[in-house]
Amino acid sequence: MTIREITPQEVPQRQQAGALLLDVREPYEHATGMAEGAVALPLGEVLQRIAEIAPDRSREILAICAHGPRSLRAAQALQQLGYSSVVSVAGGTARWIEEGLPVVKPGGDEDFYDRYSRHLRLPEVGEAGQRKLESARVVVLGAGGLGSPAAFYLAAAGVGTLVIADDDVVERSNLQRQILHADDRIGMPKLDSAAQALHGLNPRVNLEGLRERVTSSNVDALLDGADVVLDGADNFPVRYLLNDACVKLGIPLVYGAVQRFQGQVSVFDAGHQRGRAPCYRCLFPQPPAPEDAPNCSEAGVLGVLPGVVGMLQATEVIKLILGIGEPLVGRVLMFDALAMRFHETRLAPDPECPVCAPGRAFPGYIDYAAFCSGG
Repeated sequence: MTIREITPQEVPQRQQAGALLLDVREPYEHATGMAEGAVALPLGEVLQRIAEIAPDRSREILAICAHGPRSLRAAQALQQLGYSSVVSVAGGTARWIEEGLPVVKPGGDEDFYDRYSRHLRLPEVGEAGQRKLESARVVVLGAGGLGSPAAFYLAAAGVGTLVIADDDVVERSNLQRQILHADDRIGMPKLDSAAQALHGLNPRVNLEGLRERVTSSNVDALLDGADVVLDGADNFPVRYLLNDACVKLGIPLVYGAVQRFQGQVSVFDAGHQRGRAPCYRCLFPQPPAPEDAPNCSEAGVLGVLPGVVGMLQATEVIKLILGIGEPLVGRVLMFDALAMRFHETRLAPDPECPVCAPGRAFPGYIDYAAFCSGG
């Protein structure tokens, strides 16, 4: 039997006459706005719950979805159940909004629903996931080449608290890749420059900063309460310190590194998954000799490369917070910008790792500068 369709403009008058407007979208879609007066009943629950919502099968029911197809299916199902007066709203909620008809948004926080509307449309995120992001605390080590794009995307995504550690100031040579900063902020502490940029992007984000070098004496306090740590360090002593602290405290560490035209990303979660997930020391048991791993100021780096790697790191952070997808645990993703190729290498935990081996007590922090210099 053919389902009749009506326009959104016809709905209010029918509602006044007693018709029931039934929104058959999924709950995550309701967060973007519902037609005023609509009752939420996802399509998959129509057959089971319609009798409790509309026991009178002679009552007119107006089915509405996002664009129209699902409401037609809902109307057909209702007809098969014996509802005698069922129509579908053509164009769905999208057309309803386009035509300026009244919309109700849950919770009353219009900024939240507008700002994150594209996330809210994703079943894997939805309102519950966005609230997880908003309550998350992420530590970003460094507001430089990797920290800049990562912090931008994490702030844009709605991570509630970003803790950024950086004791440096903005220099002109930074601007080729450190996109948090700007020419008129040369000489400004990077933390202040980052706060200006990130608050301009998303004032909902709470920013905390540590304008000190990260050392064994302050790393535990820096990481206190963190859900995820993002490694944007530019030297090996801090990388090893950060790894050891994350293993000790049971916090996942999202690693990234760049040099010249190549970068790599991984997730180290040995603190949570002893014996099943590797740590940074499983990848690099010993630091390379200084001549084998020059920093960016010595070897140079393609300006867009940290953007690619930092963006990938931010993606892994978001996945870890939401508990979705397959994080890069036990995998190292390598990127060659010149060849435009990604390559993945599997990484198993080292059963003899001095920090993350199962059953091994945390050995304590060491002199990381001496360790990395071969002393």
